[in-house]
Amino acid sequence: MSSQSEFAPSVLDAVPVMPVVVLDSLEHAVPVARALVAGGLPAIELTLRTPVALEAIRAIASEVPEILVGAGTITTPAQAKEALEAGAQFLVSPGTTRSLLHAMQDTGLPFLPGTATVSEVLAALEAGCSEMKFFPAESSGGTAYLKAIASPVPAARFCPTGGITLASAPSYLALPNVGCVGGSWITPADALAAGDWDRVTRLAAEAAALG
Repeated sequence: MSSQSEFAPSVLDAVPVMPVVVLDSLEHAVPVARALVAGGLPAIELTLRTPVALEAIRAIASEVPEILVGAGTITTPAQAKEALEAGAQFLVSPGTTRSLLHAMQDTGLPFLPGTATVSEVLAALEAGCSEMKFFPAESSGGTAYLKAIASPVPAARFCPTGGITLASAPSYLALPNVGCVGGSWITPADALAAGDWDRVTRLAAEAAALG
């Protein structure tokens, strides 16, 4: 089974930079999604790290249909099902176990299983997943690692996430086995807390220009 539905476009090709967003306030969900769309990034990975995350996904899916909304930090099989029921259109995990992989497959959604080692990449490929997350990217070898594994595992494509910045993103995006990068810098906590959606839009536009 593939990590991508045959009818769905690749998550890796949706945007050059996937905004990785942590929301503490439900009221910020729709405004941040609209700010990202306005900046040219019609996709969001909303992490399940806060109590409001699932409701935030539900609100975005309902009120901002022009954005591709995904659930990140999927760490348990139950979360995969909950994210599907909330309206998530793709799933992302920081790492992968057999049960978690099967649970994400069972949702029928496109998903990016988390990998950090060659063995994990091979396990994902064996399960039929050619597109995956590389996390934590900078701590796990960054672009040098991805360059090194491109030849032995050419079928694998990645969304590197973790420690990547606007300045370092282009070096990742230049690699043939990278489809997009994940970036939390687009929605900084202080901008979210202040409701500074114009700043989010500007940061999104800078990231979109990398594509």
